[in-house]
Amino acid sequence: MAKQKIELRHLEIDDYYSLKEASTEAYSGIGGEFWSKSDLEKLLNIFPEGQICIEINSKVVACALSIIVDYKQFGNQHTYEQATGNYTFSTHSKDGDVLYGIEVLVHPEHRDKRLGRRLYDARKELCEQLNLKSIIAGGRIPNYIRYADVYSPRTYIDKVRNKEIEDPVLGFQLANDFHVKKILKGYLPGDVESKEYATLLEWNNIYYQEKELLINSPKTSIRIGIVQWQMRPFENQASLIEQVEYFIDSLSRYKVDFILLPELFHAPLLANFKDLTESEAIRKLALTSNSLKNTFVDFAVKYNTNIIAGCIPVIDDHQLKSISYLFRRDGTMDYQFKIHPTPAESSYWGMKGGDEIKVLSTDCGKIGILSSYDIEFPELSRIMSQEKIEVLFVPFISDTKNSYYRVRRCAQARAIENECYVAIAGCVGNLPKVSNMDVQYAQSAIFTPSDFSFPTDAILAESTPNTEMTLVADLDLSLLKILHEYGTYRNLKDMRKNLYKIQKL
Repeated sequence: MAKQKIELRHLEIDDYYSLKEASTEAYSGIGGEFWSKSDLEKLLNIFPEGQICIEINSKVVACALSIIVDYKQFGNQHTYEQATGNYTFSTHSKDGDVLYGIEVLVHPEHRDKRLGRRLYDARKELCEQLNLKSIIAGGRIPNYIRYADVYSPRTYIDKVRNKEIEDPVLGFQLANDFHVKKILKGYLPGDVESKEYATLLEWNNIYYQEKELLINSPKTSIRIGIVQWQMRPFENQASLIEQVEYFIDSLSRYKVDFILLPELFHAPLLANFKDLTESEAIRKLALTSNSLKNTFVDFAVKYNTNIIAGCIPVIDDHQLKSISYLFRRDGTMDYQFKIHPTPAESSYWGMKGGDEIKVLSTDCGKIGILSSYDIEFPELSRIMSQEKIEVLFVPFISDTKNSYYRVRRCAQARAIENECYVAIAGCVGNLPKVSNMDVQYAQSAIFTPSDFSFPTDAILAESTPNTEMTLVADLDLSLLKILHEYGTYRNLKDMRKNLYKIQKL
């Protein structure tokens, strides 16, 4: 067998005649016509980067031609003639937002080499490098002529999508992550095989940024710091805050974007109310939440980091509830009520659950907070994932290993099913003088989805069990975007919304 050298490169005008030969063979069913040499030369002059070809043994056998257009000038109802400016390429605009595909062809003798996939991958890479919103193209449906008397174009497309009918063009495009935006009539006059129908296809660039910012641009990588907190006696709130600031100061030196503290990290202060009943003591602690809040607002600004101050009790509308505060580095704050008090919190303290599920915006993207018991209810995180959270923070407290592993296993499941990072932070040690809070067990960690771009065990980092320490790790948010679109398994994308849905009431 003769050796073949395959090269992907930019097209040159000297390739015209070998390319014309490939086009004549590829389009024999619709006349085999190709651009004139002067047309191709013009295309190469105005947008040389967009013209890609594949050469085998010094002969061009495939190509992908494209222009950049301002897509709002055309909308979803247009013809090929309109998109190309009556075949003059006058619609090309370097300030446009869409890479418009005007030609993809492969010589029939080389269609077993998957050259079309190479061309499509190169075109996608070009779209990303030029920061264009998407790739748009009109696609033929050449096998439709066989089914036109039986199926409408829409039914035909559905059957191709469901693998009931084969179409060499549409099937290939769907396999390359394009989706059909619309069915066009009269898009390419003379295409008798397609009955002059075409599919308007789109591939979205998940890395597209509307405007490049010199500062405050969206982050693609963030750093998280977790405090695995040692329960110990404190004389008063001031001494506890001193210890908190020590950890925040230490983590801020690593330029972390978030600091996560565990649930009820300030529980040692309950020892100051040991003469009261458990329910009275926790309400006394809840009354200190405002001064704690003001302190953390100052810390977030002072140390230039976003702080999730665990989960603390508060009095809300005369009811005892638990709340996780987000203190942003810009001085603002937000919150998430604990939705499900544990059975012990309800029976010992009379705690009630909140009624609001929130997605919180930060300078590092959208996040969610679900404290301890809430992470065991998958509906909550699924609702948050529908608003595209990237990180889910879980401050928790657990007294036994059994309790800890409920939190851990559920957190790992939430990371996988919602395609996001999940960070958990717990307390360790014991408080002999605090009823219902005497023993703690924890191993803080950061979990990831389970796919090739992530650790094989889906654990990004974890602390030493039952040891006071900090944990720092970098989270690559761009990997989540890739996972959503191209993951081996795509839990969010493949939901059967025609059968079930999860929504807030």
